[in-house]
Amino acid sequence: MRDRYFDTLRVLAIIRVVLFHAFPIATLELIFPSMGVMFALGGSLMVKSLDRGAVRTVRNRLRRLLPALWAMGVILVPLMLHHGWPDHPSWPRLLLWVVPIADPPSSEFGYSAAGVLWYLVTYLWLVLLSPLLLALYRRAHLATVLAPLAGLVALSMFPVAAGGAGWVAQNVLAYASCWVLGMAHREGHLKALRPAVVLGLGAACVTGALAWAWTHPIENHMDLTSIPVAYAIYAIGFVLVLMRWTPRMDWLARSRPLDGFVSMVNNRAVTVYLWHNVAITVAVALFDPLKLWRIPTQGLEYLADFTIAMGLLAVAVLALGWVEDLAARRRPRISPALP
Repeated sequence: MRDRYFDTLRVLAIIRVVLFHAFPIATLELIFPSMGVMFALGGSLMVKSLDRGAVRTVRNRLRRLLPALWAMGVILVPLMLHHGWPDHPSWPRLLLWVVPIADPPSSEFGYSAAGVLWYLVTYLWLVLLSPLLLALYRRAHLATVLAPLAGLVALSMFPVAAGGAGWVAQNVLAYASCWVLGMAHREGHLKALRPAVVLGLGAACVTGALAWAWTHPIENHMDLTSIPVAYAIYAIGFVLVLMRWTPRMDWLARSRPLDGFVSMVNNRAVTVYLWHNVAITVAVALFDPLKLWRIPTQGLEYLADFTIAMGLLAVAVLALGWVEDLAARRRPRISPALP
């Protein structure tokens, strides 16, 4: 039986990601740290299966994650080569489109698609590390939550030590604590904490991270997301509060359109994530050809452009979403709104 609270959190996280890429306003990232929440959900769901067999669980998670990426690669890599990719990497490096242990390479033409793939790379590594992380967490709860932050601090102080793997290591360390907190949720340890303690810790993380960003401006303005340690702590504050409580979701079933939308986004989450930035980029490219600037009401032209982007994304979901059905060993279907 699906956890509709988790499903709803995942939908909110994806909506925020889409909105931020369409309207890159820094406040959107502060309102809801989507990535931290999504990694926490992933960590919680891993515990559900790991006790039944670590190897099988990791294999099943990768089977659910990778086919949608392969579908994108089958489309995008030939297009990048066709449009001219003079400095394209050797074929062995292109295999990162098959097993993304690092960011798959892309040309300038394909950057709008490849630029979001760091999330899949990070997710892949956290899935692979999950058996170890869960074993460590069960031996030392707090130390396992804090260890990735310590590693992130060390990496920020000595970035050269990580070499070419620095970007991947930074992302894994930045979100590993949220992943482990997801495990703590599934183990029942977050629920065992007193509400006042959770609220206090959450508030301390959020305000402390904001204070650090405020007192350490980048190019004369506050930029929390450019300070990995601060942003990781900020995300932890949200995750602690959001995963301490599990509200009743009976109301969702009573709203069939909303319930169907939540089901659709969850059944097509990887496809939506992979293709949303492509849809937004294409819509922006169509802005002048469609002469949207002629719309007299100020701001309405951008809403029209966003509507076009969402229409293109819907086409991508309808055309390619069935890959997620196959990955989940479900009957392929055009309509993903079915539970």
